[in-house]
Amino acid sequence: MDGKAKRIEFRLGRIGKLAPLIVAAVMIGWAASGQSNVNGYVLAFFSALVTGIIFAKDEKAYGEALVYGLCKPMFGVIVLSVILAAISGKLISASGAVQTIAAYVVAAGFTGKLFVAATFLITCLLAFATGTSVGTYFVVIPILFPVGVMAGAAPEFMIGAIVSGAAFGDNLGPISDTTIASSATQHADLGMVVKTRTRYSLPAAAGALVLFLVFSKTTDGSAAFGAAGGEINPVSLILLVVPMVIIFLCMKRKHLITALSFGILAGALAGLLSGVYTMDELISFPGGFSVSGVIIEAITGTAGTVAMLIAVFSLLGVLECSGLFEDVREILERFAKKERSTEATIILSVGILSMVTGVISVAIVALGDLINEIGEKAGVNRYRRANLMDCTGCVFCFLAPWTVHCVIPAQQSVQFGEGFAVAPASVPFVNYYSLCMLVILLLAVITGYGRKPPKSDL
Repeated sequence: MDGKAKRIEFRLGRIGKLAPLIVAAVMIGWAASGQSNVNGYVLAFFSALVTGIIFAKDEKAYGEALVYGLCKPMFGVIVLSVILAAISGKLISASGAVQTIAAYVVAAGFTGKLFVAATFLITCLLAFATGTSVGTYFVVIPILFPVGVMAGAAPEFMIGAIVSGAAFGDNLGPISDTTIASSATQHADLGMVVKTRTRYSLPAAAGALVLFLVFSKTTDGSAAFGAAGGEINPVSLILLVVPMVIIFLCMKRKHLITALSFGILAGALAGLLSGVYTMDELISFPGGFSVSGVIIEAITGTAGTVAMLIAVFSLLGVLECSGLFEDVREILERFAKKERSTEATIILSVGILSMVTGVISVAIVALGDLINEIGEKAGVNRYRRANLMDCTGCVFCFLAPWTVHCVIPAQQSVQFGEGFAVAPASVPFVNYYSLCMLVILLLAVITGYGRKPPKSDL
């Protein structure tokens, strides 16, 4: 299919256009109330897709819109990243490296709330340096998450610390796609955008750190340690070459797919040479039309997440071709009159669109011209606009339980066993960075905090 899919018209007008979203919201609420895993969200989004065809006047155009959503480059990147990350994570977890690190951590007394807080800070630094929140999940979760649970931290707070740290890096990192998109769309200097954004991101990070130290729950880590195997094998630590290679290549600005692929190759080679793995443990064809081994187990374990991503991006194609994004722009544009109301409009528009699309940079780019126009008219300076856009995305997109920022961490937590599993709906409540940023945004609009432009822009 070339270009954009045909515009879709719906029966019952706006009600028909919103029907898929309404069904998705109801099903997500149902799944969340039942503490469902990723598969509950798979059902929610596929139900929404099936519902949409009932209201579409042109079924062919509807089908083309589904495919249009799947043709977005971001879809392929995320799906491949999920699969490759599952393999790299499995290489580490199945080697015994996690249990070995956990034993050393417990012996050092670095447990419970302290480990949660340290995880948050480490993730902040890594996400800031690499500029990728999703990539950070794939590096940090396979190691720090299970170690933290075995060291007595509640699983949901470990995930909350990691997602919070990733949100900080995505928000402030100078090489983050959201930082670049927000500064470019508002014609603002990138370096000054990062400098002025510290007014928002550093207080939010400080607040999150305090909350993790005070409110993180602790558990009996020995139970999780025993369930995970509980054997110490210092040689298995050689598998730490996997995250080291991935981090190094990400910091060198290599593509995430490339970094994950080289991480897998380095881990497989290190495992074989050290004797941690045999070839049969990695890949085996035992007969009877079956395949076994660490690698295929990791790939098949991502089926639920991949299915959900298919449904989400298909629905995104439908929503885009339905004209819903234009409707959001037109409605919110009416509220932008003076400085404060314009700032509130920026937050509402980016917040809604980032939740619907699940990708912050998409929302920023889609609304960039409109926000630039209404912001100039209302006297909101370019740095304020860029910061409000990015900070808003790092609140609403990270707090929506159907986005990659809740689904991927939840999916990765399951691979370590039932005692480690975290439901996607639980993640927003422990993402203290995004919650603190929400408070700061509200105060910023009400009190004018951070509104003064830098001297270079006066």
